Amino acid sequence: MLTQLRIRDFAIVEELELELAVGMTAVTGETGAGKSILVDAIGLLLGDRADSGTIRSGAERTDISAAFDLDDLPAARAWLSERDLDSERECHLRRVVASNGRSRNYINGVPQPAQALRELGELLVDIHGQHEHQSLLRREAQRQLLDDYAGNQTLANELEDCYRNWNRLRRELRDLRQASSERDARLDIVRYHLRELAALNPVEGEIAELESEQRRLANASELLDTGQRLLGGLTEGDEDSIADRLNQTLRDLDALSRLDARLGPVGELLNAALIQIQEASGELRGYVRDLDLDPEHLARVEQRLTAAHQLARKHRVAAEELPALRARFEAEMDALEHSETRLETLQQAVDGALDGYRDRAGQLSERRAAAARELSERISMALAGLGMPGGRFAIVLERLDKPAPGGSENVEFQVSANPGQPLRALAKVASGGELSRISLAIQVITAHAARIPTLIFDEVDSGIGGGVAEAVGRQLRKLGDNRQVLCVTHLPQVAAQAHQQIKVEKRTDGETTHTQVLPLEADERVAEIARMLGGLELTANTLAHAREMVEKAASPAAS
Repeated sequence: MLTQLRIRDFAIVEELELELAVGMTAVTGETGAGKSILVDAIGLLLGDRADSGTIRSGAERTDISAAFDLDDLPAARAWLSERDLDSERECHLRRVVASNGRSRNYINGVPQPAQALRELGELLVDIHGQHEHQSLLRREAQRQLLDDYAGNQTLANELEDCYRNWNRLRRELRDLRQASSERDARLDIVRYHLRELAALNPVEGEIAELESEQRRLANASELLDTGQRLLGGLTEGDEDSIADRLNQTLRDLDALSRLDARLGPVGELLNAALIQIQEASGELRGYVRDLDLDPEHLARVEQRLTAAHQLARKHRVAAEELPALRARFEAEMDALEHSETRLETLQQAVDGALDGYRDRAGQLSERRAAAARELSERISMALAGLGMPGGRFAIVLERLDKPAPGGSENVEFQVSANPGQPLRALAKVASGGELSRISLAIQVITAHAARIPTLIFDEVDSGIGGGVAEAVGRQLRKLGDNRQVLCVTHLPQVAAQAHQQIKVEKRTDGETTHTQVLPLEADERVAEIARMLGGLELTANTLAHAREMVEKAASPAAS
């Protein structure tokens, strides 16, 4: 429910703060006072296209904000929660439009695109009249309203789940069939690739080992020459090796240590070094002895590396990935060889899923047909009392050729506003006043199943008067018993039916013009309705008539 609206520098509104209540609220005022400004401001807040022309003359920006009570709005709370925008009980929307036409939009203080305002707005407010927020014009909303009226929501959700499951399985089957049509050709290719890989028989980690061995074999001569030279320098030189010099150093140090025992640890360290050199020399001697100078072995290694790299380039993989590639081809061949079994199993699953969908779709179609007949009759009867005698309303169920998430039929609301006129889609009704009254009839009849808590009717009483106007007012008041209804009206018969009333006034100081909105107390309401009845000059009779209208509307008998 809309609880608070703040407007600053919008059209001819300088600053306005309005507290709104449950029930029906009538918005009245003289022609040209700006009654529809409230509706336009709410529309802008709910994502209407921003226009710098809406900024009050002399101001830099328009700033509109509103607060909504979410106690009875699980869908809106879920929408906010999914986007991490949830709050405790309230939702705050704000939109700021600058003079350059750009806008900044906020949901609970977090910047959001205008599309987010539109999406959330459809869960909060429905504006009836010549406005974009008429949800009843959308086929999806029409189907949902019919299902809500019939209590079909659980079945409709099950149907949508069945459709998604069937569609997923169907796509899998299609892909598998497509693959199967190319199965034999692909199987030949895979088998050929596997024969090539089997001939090479790549082993995990083999490439790194072969490359290391190739480097060693290709450089064997250098390794041998250098190894022998190093070996001579370590231990096998002619009295000039490192080992010979260390031995001589140890002998000299041993003689000195007899003179000073403190040199003993130095000798121990040098002796350890000599041992290390001798062990290193032994390792190096063994390496040189075992070094392979076999050119034939080198040729075999290089030949295998070349074959591996050529095969890898063919498949556009690294040579190290050949074992994994072989495994993938083996898995593919297994899948191809068993695809017929998979096709049969998947076909059975698709058929079963389609049977489940058709079963629920059939149940839903029967329930929709029964509810459509009943709802069409009730709304047609309501139209007669709203100034549309002879008007007909029908809910048409158009059978679909193939399964759809919403069921086996399209749901379309159709109306004939005048006797003799054919039924047309609700979205094609030309008259805004007629559309508003049709929407009102639908909303009154389906109020118990409604999802949107706040309804705004802009000039719903256009082109009517007298008893019809009073009937419209009564229906709006009835709708306000369990919804929040804001009605912009110029008819006293409608305004008198409201639970509360606000007056829009346009004032000027000779230089500037601005609009103000005033909640009316009981006596002020009577005076305003009297003005609507008899003009600016209020007589005792007019005031008495106005008071009678208000009291009659509030009496239990009137309802």
